Amino acid sequence: MAYGPILCGLILVGELVAGSPPHWFALIFCGVLIAWFVALQVVAARRHVSVELTETHLREGTESLPLSSIAEIFPARDEEAWDDEAWESARALGELTGVPRRRTGIGLRLSGGGMVQAWAKDHKSFRAALTAALPQPTVDDHENTDGVGR
Repeated sequence: MAYGPILCGLILVGELVAGSPPHWFALIFCGVLIAWFVALQVVAARRHVSVELTETHLREGTESLPLSSIAEIFPARDEEAWDDEAWESARALGELTGVPRRRTGIGLRLSGGGMVQAWAKDHKSFRAALTAALPQPTVDDHENTDGVGR
């Protein structure tokens, strides 16, 4: 955020050293304006490109997803494969049009049958943390398949 004001300060020093009349209003206005635009970009990036994983929810950007609604985490994309995985065309979580730059998508199947992409910078650590946070199915969750009633 300081680049704009610093640059305007250097220009002011240059004007003073050169002996020309300083443009006080223009330099102060431009310094404040540049700092304000940069601050706006920083706030937007922190809001829309942040990831938070709790015991019950996954928040990506401004969208929150209960962990109980995640049925499966798809395996990582095979880098040597020619074809794209089906989950790679799924909607990215958050209010974004796709997976943000410098982030890697992770395919998720939702309990309702749909697919979405979670994303993170460090996708390997995020995949491990997400896998550990998901509720693991227990033996009682599966139906009795031996044909004998209980």
